[in-house]
Amino acid sequence: MSLERRARAYVAAVEAGATGEELAAFYHPDAVQEEFPNRLNPAGVKRTLDDILLGAEAGRKLMSRQIFDIHTATEVGDRVVLEMSWTGYLNAPVGMTRAGEAMKARFAQVIEFEDGLIIRQRNYDCFDPF
Repeated sequence: MSLERRARAYVAAVEAGATGEELAAFYHPDAVQEEFPNRLNPAGVKRTLDDILLGAEAGRKLMSRQIFDIHTATEVGDRVVLEMSWTGYLNAPVGMTRAGEAMKARFAQVIEFEDGLIIRQRNYDCFDPF
């Protein structure tokens, strides 16, 4: 499987609400995910695999549904860069957005693989006002 197809499968799993072992199957045990500053995380955040899995559980409780629309996918060597739009439907309010309403964002993700698993991921998230 190409790395682009692996990255697309990962996004589809996140969209479907994957958590625990199902989500961990995409990651190298030493994976690091860095989310650069944005409206939800103004200081940015760096996560280990354990943090990623805990965040997925929390996200599953906060969101009733997530939709990712991948606009471009570029594979170069061991790296895949994705540009996408995201819509998330909330179970609880965030800012001025009420439960049941949608949040929207545009994301760019740089995903680096080692042995077919995500070893590094950098997220550049641009949220619409909420």
